[in-house]
Amino acid sequence: MTNPEKVLYTGKTHTTGGRDGTARSSDGRLDLQLSPPGGPGAGTNPEQLFAAGWSACFIGAMRRAGGKMGIAVPTDTAIDAEVDLGTTGETFHLRARLAISLPGLDRETAQALAEAAHQLCPYSNATRGNIEVAINVV
Repeated sequence: MTNPEKVLYTGKTHTTGGRDGTARSSDGRLDLQLSPPGGPGAGTNPEQLFAAGWSACFIGAMRRAGGKMGIAVPTDTAIDAEVDLGTTGETFHLRARLAISLPGLDRETAQALAEAAHQLCPYSNATRGNIEVAINVV
């Protein structure tokens, strides 16, 4: 396990009710209803939040990697993230796929950028070796 030498930010939330509850950040910028995946209710779910957080962070990691590699990350870069919630017997598991669109970059450059970002991104580092992950340049 690797621990940070310097903490840059701490996200703080207060969640009640589990998948049928609410979540609110300490600064009030996040305040939302939660609903089980595919169930009734208008709220989001942890898998959607994880997909959004990871893809946003991954774009930031591509920008950082691009700066080091001398590659300009296109302004219309996008990631379609999918996070599966599944079971094996009685145990729950996650699996994820990131489909990365880097318009205007050739495939080799885009692939190198995505691979570099996958090494930098803290979400990628947290999931590596823990869940099945597919990083695809589209």
